[in-house]
Amino acid sequence: MKNILIAEDETAIREFVVINLIRAGYNVTEAENGAMAIQKYDEANGNFDIVILDIMMPEKDGLQVCKELRKKNGDLGIIMLSARTQEMDKVSGLMLGADDYITKPFSPTELVARVDALYRRIAIAEMRSENNFQEEIHSGIFTLNLKNHSLVKNDTLIELTQVEFQIMEYFFSNPGTALDRSAILKYVWGSAYVGEEKIVDVNIRRLRMKIEDTPSSPKYIVTVWGLGYKWEA
Repeated sequence: MKNILIAEDETAIREFVVINLIRAGYNVTEAENGAMAIQKYDEANGNFDIVILDIMMPEKDGLQVCKELRKKNGDLGIIMLSARTQEMDKVSGLMLGADDYITKPFSPTELVARVDALYRRIAIAEMRSENNFQEEIHSGIFTLNLKNHSLVKNDTLIELTQVEFQIMEYFFSNPGTALDRSAILKYVWGSAYVGEEKIVDVNIRRLRMKIEDTPSSPKYIVTVWGLGYKWEA
């Protein structure tokens, strides 16, 4: 089964998510708040593919839970639920390691499409690992391992989330090429993605913090003004 943990304190919204994900073929575990989400995750020994977190929850908010879960598992898919007024919280969630966010109110179609897209990325990663897929891509002082989703800079290991890995894979496959935001969005999040392009910018910022010597003056992930980014190594 495809296992999902949903943490949402509003019963009506949580039940809406649960019903639609079960219909889409997912096995869903519910949590009424952030503290319970951590408890459920630990009780299941982390046996979840995706966790959906509301940002505003009692006891522990979604941002706190996201940070804790990302430390526990770099491969876990994390989607944040947010209100339209929580713009800065969306960015904060992505910077803490969330893969995507969905803005309330949302339709069943959008919910399932976002979850399906994230699950596909996770499934591909697991398939590579199980099949002992060991191919590496080299670019300057960097080596991207396609099996364990890791990046090595010189001799330093850099852990990547699912989204970060896919962005780097796209860069490594197109060195020195200016890639616009819509192309990155389509490659990583899928052609059916209905979110905003700024999710690309936030993930680029997060990647720069991990790989650049001076994130404020990047020399590897270079901005192409008015278009997007290119990889120089």
